Amino acid sequence: MGKRVLRTKLCDMLGIEYPILSAGMGPTLMGETTGAPVELVVAVSEAGGLGVLGGSGFTVDELREAIREIKKLTSKPFGVDLLLPKHIDSKGALGATGADKLPLKEILGSLPKQYQDWIKKIRTEMDLPDDDVIVRFNTTTMRPAEAVQVCLEEKVPLFAAGLGNPGFMVAEAHARGMKVLGITGNSKNARRMAESGIDMLVAQGYEGGGHTGRVGTMALLPAAIDAAAPVPVLAAGGIGDGRGVAAALAMGCIGVWVGTRFLATNEGGALPVNKQRIVDSTDEDTRVSRAYSGKTLRASYNGFHDLWDQSGLPPLPFPTQVLLSSAMLGSFIKAQKNEYVGGLAGQISGIIHEIKPAKQVLEEMVEETVEILCSKLPAAVTCK
Repeated sequence: MGKRVLRTKLCDMLGIEYPILSAGMGPTLMGETTGAPVELVVAVSEAGGLGVLGGSGFTVDELREAIREIKKLTSKPFGVDLLLPKHIDSKGALGATGADKLPLKEILGSLPKQYQDWIKKIRTEMDLPDDDVIVRFNTTTMRPAEAVQVCLEEKVPLFAAGLGNPGFMVAEAHARGMKVLGITGNSKNARRMAESGIDMLVAQGYEGGGHTGRVGTMALLPAAIDAAAPVPVLAAGGIGDGRGVAAALAMGCIGVWVGTRFLATNEGGALPVNKQRIVDSTDEDTRVSRAYSGKTLRASYNGFHDLWDQSGLPPLPFPTQVLLSSAMLGSFIKAQKNEYVGGLAGQISGIIHEIKPAKQVLEEMVEETVEILCSKLPAAVTCK
């Protein structure tokens, strides 16, 4: 049998072979650079999809270096995903220190006393080591304007905003031959983003890993497609094999944005313990909580969720809460208390049972999608 053909409008828009994008996943905690590193981007793009770099874990200079490294390794189109939060807690524990980096231990000392007391209590009770992580303030998330400018200067084929509306940069991006993608979790925001001039929209259902909304994928997709029209929509949340791809195309999407399945690959940037937790999970083994970042975020369920719930503390603003969760997760990892460790992951974890090369994951996804659309559905459904 010859090579499978699976094309939609998205393939023509981005110059790719298959309508499958790997999500631009960022880091789980301080010390982990990104969930979607250069290696994953290149593997997916070379296999015919489009790999998206998770840019939120880099410094501005490192972002430029990573983009140039991708260009050296592949001539295929690729993307970069950045977080563009509307509000950043730059006056909280991060403080206007003027320093490019500080020890996390020093920053935690500026948290409100009740949070310092809680961290000390857990570390004492569980005999946890202190952290030695260095926090960098010149990251793309803390300096989004500079990071966006890097993407424009490097003429990244696809710019994706994992958080926030990238409409403000569309005109300049188009002038440089770039496409712009936004991500939403509800139909109201889908309409707002479409009106801002973006080229395409990802509608991510509640099932998805990382920052997520309240609407399930099956309910969200038709609502988002209607609200965003004529801007085309990609599906995300609960998609990990060809069945999910076929369903998304049947709903009227032009492609898919896949996170967790590509995170659990050889090239995925997650820590080994987090990859293993995905493989070991059932469909009920993730949890939505504000414990990690201060915003609603889905991650593999682990003991840290329970500890945070029992604390009774309200989450700190984004990204200050990230510092607190990073401090605790770093201590758990050093103490090898893996039952308290878990990374960002979606409900689709329940059907992921093996860590594979990203190329193999994409090829199997394409094969199953084509088999469903060309053989299984025509054989199982009679219509006229």
